[in-house]
Amino acid sequence: MNTRVFLSAFFLFFMASAALFPSVAFSSETSEEVGELNPFNPDVEQFLNEFDAIYERETGLSAHPDGFIDDLTSDALRTCYRQSCRVWALVSRADQKLYLYQNGKMTHSWLVSTGMKGYTTPRFDRHPNGRIYDRYSSKAYPGGDYRGLGNMPYAVFIQGGFALHGTPEANWHLLGRRASHGCIRQHPDNGLYFNRLVRSVGIRNVWITVE
Repeated sequence: MNTRVFLSAFFLFFMASAALFPSVAFSSETSEEVGELNPFNPDVEQFLNEFDAIYERETGLSAHPDGFIDDLTSDALRTCYRQSCRVWALVSRADQKLYLYQNGKMTHSWLVSTGMKGYTTPRFDRHPNGRIYDRYSSKAYPGGDYRGLGNMPYAVFIQGGFALHGTPEANWHLLGRRASHGCIRQHPDNGLYFNRLVRSVGIRNVWITVE
């Protein structure tokens, strides 16, 4: 499967979804108000809540378009599990690859970068928590900008500050190696595809496993 992604079968879907979820042109206020994102910071949720307000004010879009799932301590909160979900993203830290399952069958796989030494990406096995951004930049680790969407475009957050997101071109050669500061980097084409897929089916029909 072509890891640079399948714009053929889903071209029309992407075009329609782009109209529904437009790219964001943030004002300079964002860079002034938003500080550094460190997914390991115990106060990261407070930081992201502040950014949610800025994101929604400047874009008119919800930062949690399908609700919010804070914790999965109760099995009652699970509406599906792994391959029983319409979408299951299995991230292998050993392989540095994401394996994407749709309706129980693996449909795609692509290279990712999980956390480097000292920033190891935790294990996860849950629904995404519902926070989804098209545009985001981490000021903690600046460098590069993808088409005006920041250095973490198409972010789908798993829990807290940990997200699956696209990465600028300067990092593409590192995909397939541990290179991030805790999040899961992917090519922005793959990031867009996954972001739109999650939006289209809803977070309670999506499961993310990081092993």
